[in-house]
Amino acid sequence: MIDRMIHTRIAAGSKHLLLLGPRQVGKSTLVRSLDPSRVINLMDETLHLAYSKDPGRLRREMLASKPGLVVLDEIQRVPALLNVVQALLDEGARHRFILTGSSARKLRRGHANLLPGRIVLEYLDPLSFWELGSQFDLEKVLRIGSLPGIYLDPTQGLDVLSTYGQVYLREEIQAEALTQNLGAYARFLDLAAEASGQWINYSKLASDSEIPKETIRRFFSILEDTLVVFRIPPFRPKASKRRVSQRDRFLFFDLGVRNALLGIHRGVLSPTEKGGLFEQWIILQVMTFMRAHKKEWRLSSYRTDAGAEVDLILDIGSSLWAIECKWGKNVTESETGGLRSFEEVAHKPVKKFILFTGESPQRFSQGETAVPYQRFFQTILPSA
Repeated sequence: MIDRMIHTRIAAGSKHLLLLGPRQVGKSTLVRSLDPSRVINLMDETLHLAYSKDPGRLRREMLASKPGLVVLDEIQRVPALLNVVQALLDEGARHRFILTGSSARKLRRGHANLLPGRIVLEYLDPLSFWELGSQFDLEKVLRIGSLPGIYLDPTQGLDVLSTYGQVYLREEIQAEALTQNLGAYARFLDLAAEASGQWINYSKLASDSEIPKETIRRFFSILEDTLVVFRIPPFRPKASKRRVSQRDRFLFFDLGVRNALLGIHRGVLSPTEKGGLFEQWIILQVMTFMRAHKKEWRLSSYRTDAGAEVDLILDIGSSLWAIECKWGKNVTESETGGLRSFEEVAHKPVKKFILFTGESPQRFSQGETAVPYQRFFQTILPSA
């Protein structure tokens, strides 16, 4: 089994945990590797029905059992159990609880007041650059993503990937009645996959899908709450005469899931497709690094009405890192325009990077650095 970046922290800690992550990222595998004394898998329909009818059963079972690590897998399926766990914590529970979930929306509907400092929030993402190590293959990641069961066994995994969207619709959306118009949502899901990584024009999406604009916004909210997409907000300069776009960007949590929705996960990707996917993958890796290492950095993207763009702005506190992503082995000075535009509106010192697939770093006339993406992930980002 591949070691996950958060494994040591979770295994060594004594805190109760809420581990969030989309389906198939390996939550169950990770928590079972901790040798729990009890696993309650709420995807099991018998257990789901039993605890739904009688949430208090969990309390009685815990009071009658020896102290140990107890896992409640897919806790969002019976959110009433959150209140039971809370009561047990308030009473000084002898057990350590790890709760896993794939829907923040459903958890919020549980109305449990999980006390800060008592329940630690952790996230699990698809396999990362650092976790894959020698097994990392960039072109493979861009095409089929890095969900563990799919990346490590693509022969069987591609079929699972093909049905991911249907399973998601059936088990997360339809089962929890998150929307009554499942047909419109399914149509929207394809458009959202196509728009992954782009600046969102809600009016155009509404026109293309024949779905009202406010419904489109609500559907994106559902995708966020079920952890399928991440929202990248626009960078907002404190004061600037330059008009900066205020559109959001949404990224699918896994490129393979995004590609499968579009039916392009089995074929050969074009250079244009690889370029867009490389940019999204870089951003997803930075997000994974932040969450795995508990970095309280802020992410945004920069775009002016005149067309100047920077793929990722990383606010690490003392400075801003402006990061452009380029699918190619060569970088020229002409590709630094967006970085220079951003520096003019930034309110903090700026470090400017272009991440590319070449082998040798370059330094440009106004301080921009072109860095092989591997070196950025191995040495520069960890040093921030």
